[in-house]
Amino acid sequence: MMRSLFTAATGMEAQQLKMDVISNNLANASTVGFKRVRLEFEDLLADQLHAAAPAEAEGGGDPSPLEVGLGVRTASTTRSFAQGDMLGTQNPLDVAIQGSGFFRVQRPNGDVAYTRAGNFRVDSVGRLTTAHGELIDPPISIPTDATAITIQQDGTVLASLPGQQAPQALGALTLTVFQNPSGLQSAGDNLLLPSAASGAAQELTPGQGSAGNLAQGFLESANVTAVQEMIDMISTQRAYELNSKVIQTADQMLQRLTNLR
Repeated sequence: MMRSLFTAATGMEAQQLKMDVISNNLANASTVGFKRVRLEFEDLLADQLHAAAPAEAEGGGDPSPLEVGLGVRTASTTRSFAQGDMLGTQNPLDVAIQGSGFFRVQRPNGDVAYTRAGNFRVDSVGRLTTAHGELIDPPISIPTDATAITIQQDGTVLASLPGQQAPQALGALTLTVFQNPSGLQSAGDNLLLPSAASGAAQELTPGQGSAGNLAQGFLESANVTAVQEMIDMISTQRAYELNSKVIQTADQMLQRLTNLR
């Protein structure tokens, strides 16, 4: 009886954590470059009441063990890197990645991070930054007198300047790919940090390998589908209610036992 109480409690905790993940997905449904997260579960080690026994020559034996599960635990969160929808903005500093690459940025403390969000800005000294102020790496500076900015599919950044017919090359955006992007760690502010699980970073020119091309004047929306998240929310709520019902039923059975005379 007590086993069922603790088993149902693990189920309630797991479903509560799943609801937290779903709520975070929905909260970021309008976040540029956000990637949906899925929670994965594992069953706990079963309580083996007796083991399986090999068959005997005369027959008999136990071909199957007698085991009772002890509940569930959360194993990991998996980030889906499926391509999000392309949103046209007509902003020359908005850039979307059509592929699996990441923009490389430098944080104020000198650390390197990666992002899918291409809603770039120009700071007070003309440097190209993220919306949160991290510098694009390799750095690109925009002249104050530039009349137009062009970002080509291969990452080349061009500026049209007064008195010059040919645009001036300012540098190039690069893309970084990882062997296991699911191993990247979230750092907030649309940034991901490399880890031992993500593998080594490989810097590529846009258009190379699986890095993808760049699309100026577009942003990649979050790959969150509100309908799917709502369905997951309903199933999570039902699973939570069922586990709570198990606790209520086990409590009623224990109460009935204590009332026996």
